[in-house]
Amino acid sequence: MNRKQIMKAVLFLCGFLFILQTVTYIIRTNGLVKDRFTGFYAEKDNTLDVVMIGSSPVFPCFSGAKMWGEYGFAAYPLSSNMQRPMAALSLVKETRKTQEPSLYVFEMKQFTANEEDMADNMAYTRGVTDNMKYSWNRIDAINRAVPEVSERYTYYFDIFKYHSNWKTMVLPSQLACFRYEKQEPLKGFEFKDEYYPMEQVDYSQITEQEPIEADYEGYLRELLQYLKDNDLQAFFVVAPYVMEGEEKQEKYNYMQEIIESYGYEFKNLNEDTEEMSFDFGTDFYDKGVHTNAIGAEKTTAYFGKYLKEHFDLPDHRGDTSYKSWDTAYEKWSEQMEISRKNLKECIDKKEYTTQEPED
Repeated sequence: MNRKQIMKAVLFLCGFLFILQTVTYIIRTNGLVKDRFTGFYAEKDNTLDVVMIGSSPVFPCFSGAKMWGEYGFAAYPLSSNMQRPMAALSLVKETRKTQEPSLYVFEMKQFTANEEDMADNMAYTRGVTDNMKYSWNRIDAINRAVPEVSERYTYYFDIFKYHSNWKTMVLPSQLACFRYEKQEPLKGFEFKDEYYPMEQVDYSQITEQEPIEADYEGYLRELLQYLKDNDLQAFFVVAPYVMEGEEKQEKYNYMQEIIESYGYEFKNLNEDTEEMSFDFGTDFYDKGVHTNAIGAEKTTAYFGKYLKEHFDLPDHRGDTSYKSWDTAYEKWSEQMEISRKNLKECIDKKEYTTQEPED
């Protein structure tokens, strides 16, 4: 084969891979997780001040738009349902390709889960890998999460999973994802207008420790070492939820000691619910696992103030390059008014949701 033929072959391969990538981005299943990731990629380079990584407690609990409106820093959730702990490091590396946040926030509930259960459900892996842009980092994330080499090809080329979604090719909202970049109007936040009455269980007096799974401890230490080696500021938190026994608190105590040994702060917001006026009887939407809109408003108000007071975060309000954040805060405020009314009506009528928790 001569040089001309080689060049033609290379150009053909590059063109084919470009088309394959573009089509894949469009036909990946549309939904809130996809919107959250495409929204992240659509943010202007080096404009995010805080990136929040973790599982499903993150996006219905912490509103970046509200924090922007009240404190002027840009915080975005890079989270997915039942996000596996090993994904945290991959998402930090993915963030650093386009952003230089002042702070990484890690929600730690998923580190108390059962790895066997999470590994058995490929959706928990795909929630991250199928929403990352094609890159070497994505390949590394897949290799870390999928031990069976023979199964990896459907993750590398996720079009094998989504090939039947051809109908999305004609949806303007999905055609806009051809580069996997599309502005997310609420900056990744998800409103929940249902409620489920719960009672608070206080485990703050528990001081004993219970080790987390060995693999999870390895992922945590690997993440901490990477953050330390790269001089990255981080904050580890637990969002409010009804814990299922003393063992969870003991695991958080165990993780807290590890995290603090690397020089980072850990905070369990379950211990601060009184300060944020959080009501366990009205502020959850699915049996005490995730906050509803009212719970999120309270948690975000407290959390945003805490971040502003304890970390060196800028105030960009008035900067015209952050117009989309002004718009997001306006949209959040409008929707929050509607959500308050909806939730008040549900609470007054005692019409609570029967939805089972997602994780």
